[in-house]
Amino acid sequence: MALLLASGCTAACAADTSPLCAVGTRDDPTITRTTLAGVPAILRIPAHIGKPPIILWHGFGPPASEGAMMEALPLDDVDAVKVYLGLPLFGARAPAGGNKELARRQSEDVGLELFKPVVAGAADELPAVVEALRTNACMQRDGAIELVGFSAGGAAALYALSQDKVKIDAAVLINASTGLSASVQAYEQATKQTYAWSPASRELARRTDAIAHTADIARHHPALLFLQGSNDSVIDSHAASELYEGLRPLYRKQALRLQLRQLPDMSHQWAADASSLAGVRRAVGAWLGAASTQ
Repeated sequence: MALLLASGCTAACAADTSPLCAVGTRDDPTITRTTLAGVPAILRIPAHIGKPPIILWHGFGPPASEGAMMEALPLDDVDAVKVYLGLPLFGARAPAGGNKELARRQSEDVGLELFKPVVAGAADELPAVVEALRTNACMQRDGAIELVGFSAGGAAALYALSQDKVKIDAAVLINASTGLSASVQAYEQATKQTYAWSPASRELARRTDAIAHTADIARHHPALLFLQGSNDSVIDSHAASELYEGLRPLYRKQALRLQLRQLPDMSHQWAADASSLAGVRRAVGAWLGAASTQ
């Protein structure tokens, strides 16, 4: 999980003075930069809204910002408000020192200094973000949301699902870390260093490792799509397969709402390859477009 900040939003993200989530009068989506409960966000609002909001989290490597995630997955074929959130310690909330400080945190304690504030922190922010969407009439008062998460953002999505603090109808996990243990494995593989586990980091792993929380994740049978690149050399695909197999018995009567799909020749940084990018866009759009009918 490279600590590289991707480029920000294009000129299309100029400040918008219209009410938050106001439907535009043209076919083009309205794009607004804002904050939701203090979290930097970009809203992509279609001319017609027929589905719950989709909240998207980027990863540590490209796409590594809310703007880059929007450019990769505009999802204009899904008639929902798209909400691209910046992860803690990234973008507008980057610490003093930027990437050097993130690298220092990673080398000092990737679990407690990086994973905890970024991944667990993002999931912990989600209820307040959803409440802000409700307050701004971006969703129904008792409505649900849908999630998309890449890599570390996928770990945040899985943790949010297990916490069950907001209603989540569907989620797409793209080359997702399944929790702290998977992220530590990726760190050790990339750096050739051994992580020094502590009681605090083991407790964090217990809380965030999705494989230990399959019953919590499947409690309301959200429609879950795991997209795993066959050439992902960062996140071990066996973790996603193990999680999928652990969830399958809990989805026996809802089998169409759970799927693991391996995309051929796709690396971890799927957005950098035109073919992989097109495949992910098709898969995410089709899954979220059909989630309410599965």
